[in-house]
Amino acid sequence: MSGLFSAFMSLFADLVGSIADLLEPVFHASAMAAAIVLFTACVRLLVHPLSRASARGQKARAKLSPQIAELRKKHAKNPEKLQKAVLELHRAEKVSPLSGCLPSLFQLPAFFLLYHLFSNSSIGGEANALLGHKLFEAPLGGRWADALADGGVFGAHGLVYLVLFAIVAAVATFNFRRTKKQMAMAAPATGATGSGDAQQMPGMGAMTKVMPFMSFMTLFTVAFVPLAAALYVVTSTTWSAVERAVLYRDMPYGAAGAGALATAG
Repeated sequence: MSGLFSAFMSLFADLVGSIADLLEPVFHASAMAAAIVLFTACVRLLVHPLSRASARGQKARAKLSPQIAELRKKHAKNPEKLQKAVLELHRAEKVSPLSGCLPSLFQLPAFFLLYHLFSNSSIGGEANALLGHKLFEAPLGGRWADALADGGVFGAHGLVYLVLFAIVAAVATFNFRRTKKQMAMAAPATGATGSGDAQQMPGMGAMTKVMPFMSFMTLFTVAFVPLAAALYVVTSTTWSAVERAVLYRDMPYGAAGAGALATAG
């Protein structure tokens, strides 16, 4: 199995290297970094149909709010019956409360491939040549701790991370404001502090409270993974913010449940 995985990683390294070779006339020394951004965009394009399906599912959930409100009145004194009735309603309408998680789950393999590719000194029994590539002055296999040790926060390496942190912070702030607005508008429509779905699904109430802050966790990911993987995270997170703004533009309030924020998104 390890031999098969090693062979697969070699093929993946060749693929990324070939993309970088195509981009080298334009991006020169930063061609590998550009190849990672392009690779991320291709992954997101492949996952986009799932994102569209997730948007349709969350819009369908939002339309169920009046029916859920009626069920809440009917089973006000019996939480177990209420939860069962809500789940049956979702099943009858073919709506999955967790459909929003699928796009993120399908992106994880691509992230871990890049993480592994730029975390190992050898690939397929040979020296990992990809580790020699840089984004400006920062090695793609390096981490923020390496940048701090070599020039500090405002050194040549550190400045690359500061730009990435600024992008992530801007995207996270956009997501935070948008999600808070959605949840505030959803509360009057459901007659509670969160959506009916969130109240009746185990653990969803706590999730909706934490959800607006989830994008800020990406800052920690960028700080601790190899720069190549950090580029994937930053590109994917930015894509998610734009994608959700477009897909949910005609939705006055979100179904404040799983998937309201995309992270590596």
